[in-house]
Amino acid sequence: MLLAVATFCLMDACMKALTPHYPPMQIAALRGLTSLPLIAAWALLDGGARQLVRVRWPLHLLRGVLSVLMLAAFAYGLKTLPLAEAYSLFFVAPLLITALAVPILGERVGWRRWSAIAIGLVGTVIVLRPSGAGMLSLGGLAVIAAAAAYALSAIVVRVLGRTDSTQSMVFWMLAMLSLIATVLAWPQWVAPRAEHAWLLGALAVTGAVGQWGITDAFQRTPASLLAPLEYTALVWGLGLDWLLWNALPDRTMLIGASIIVVAGLYLLRRERDPQVTTPP
Repeated sequence: MLLAVATFCLMDACMKALTPHYPPMQIAALRGLTSLPLIAAWALLDGGARQLVRVRWPLHLLRGVLSVLMLAAFAYGLKTLPLAEAYSLFFVAPLLITALAVPILGERVGWRRWSAIAIGLVGTVIVLRPSGAGMLSLGGLAVIAAAAAYALSAIVVRVLGRTDSTQSMVFWMLAMLSLIATVLAWPQWVAPRAEHAWLLGALAVTGAVGQWGITDAFQRTPASLLAPLEYTALVWGLGLDWLLWNALPDRTMLIGASIIVVAGLYLLRRERDPQVTTPP
């Protein structure tokens, strides 16, 4: 899981480096197109082709659409926001997953979890800074939209996981992402430049390794134990911002990020506690 988080952060850094040169939708397409051959080889070697065709097509299509929205919105946000600030806002996703599980999956959420969700949203507002002094911008709102699309996609994965293999979910997510994003990006497609070949290669490897790592981690270990490790992305974001773009966060962003992380960790702790499987 730590390897997956690290490589996904490097992938996001590659995406951020590409944002000045290509439209957000094209970057989403490139993320899928570059990693798809590697993921296809992994899926065929680990389970064969049959698992890729006996699937629930409507849900895979829905997940593909959500993946396009998530990556395009996140790429747009990265165009104006440092990685650490984008991650701080994206960390609202676990809170949204818990909230959406109530109307969509029929799960019960007690008042303590609703309180944690509310506190996490307060942290999000702090990071956004609606006073106008900071991040109440299209970039910040785009990252929130990306987090919402990710949360909906995670709900779809919960449903798909009852019948479809992990390999098929990963493969078709990237295949749908590649197809849909390429079609949408084609009218404004910019020919990739030779000097960006190393970035595209890094995008392919980090995307594929990260996808393999997170899949293997969730196959071996309960999600509630692994999810807190996703917050190490903030450390990677801070380091990459400083190393590559000479950007450091201010106190307000760190306070808001801390509130979001604490609220998310509390929700995860409640999920792990067997005494609260049926919340009051």
